[in-house]
Amino acid sequence: MERQEEIAEATDPAEAVAKLDRGEIAKMFLVGTIASIVGIALVLAIDWFPDQRSTAAPKIDTLWDVTMVIGVPVFVLVMVVAIYSVVKFRAMPGDKRDGPPIHGSTRLEIAWVTVPFLIVSGLAVYSWIVLDEIEKSAPDEMVVDVTGQQFAWRFAYPGEGGVKSSELVLPVNRTVKFNIRSDDVIHSFWVPEFRMKQDAVAGLTTTTRVTPTKTGSWQIVCAELCGIGHATMRQRVRVVDEGEFDTFLADLKAEDSESASASGGEGDAQ
Repeated sequence: MERQEEIAEATDPAEAVAKLDRGEIAKMFLVGTIASIVGIALVLAIDWFPDQRSTAAPKIDTLWDVTMVIGVPVFVLVMVVAIYSVVKFRAMPGDKRDGPPIHGSTRLEIAWVTVPFLIVSGLAVYSWIVLDEIEKSAPDEMVVDVTGQQFAWRFAYPGEGGVKSSELVLPVNRTVKFNIRSDDVIHSFWVPEFRMKQDAVAGLTTTTRVTPTKTGSWQIVCAELCGIGHATMRQRVRVVDEGEFDTFLADLKAEDSESASASGGEGDAQ
């Protein structure tokens, strides 16, 4: 009790820390270390994301893991100090006195500003590098126009004759640049397996790039609440080999030709 009052009466935070028993500091350090190791193991063991189906997915998953590995010890440090302080320096029953005045400590303030600044700056630089890598253009990239509307997606291939489709089909191992727009409200074009998500905003064209790495079919999800039918705004993206993709484009072009011929025939008949 006397030890607690002695620490509480210290007006300088650095002085209060200096008066802590070294055994107590060692216990906090041990508890914090064990909690950090357990926390890091737990967050790395959790399967946070679906299967990786693009070249960007491993880079983004690694960035997530690095952020978790750094974030867990910071969270544990804050919680250990906060819980220890609440338990150690709590007011005793019947104690109605005001707490002692605490003056600032320049050394502590410099430390708790500088360390978080360095951590956040490091993560920002790393994130920028990852973003630059996954958004890098490719010489043979294909352009796909994506248009969102309540409550569906439309797709067009301007470099492939301007053909349009209600289904998104992509060739495997080829970089695709998406030009994303909206006809009405804000939508968000998201394929979880690609780790790609980009807003569709009326009056603007946003872009993102994806290079699919495996063939298959996955959901396209609108990740922005866009109205009463938001939950139904789901379509499929199908990733196929180059030959099947060429067949898909040929079929679309044939359909467009038939539609144009039919329209022309009706006009002549009138």
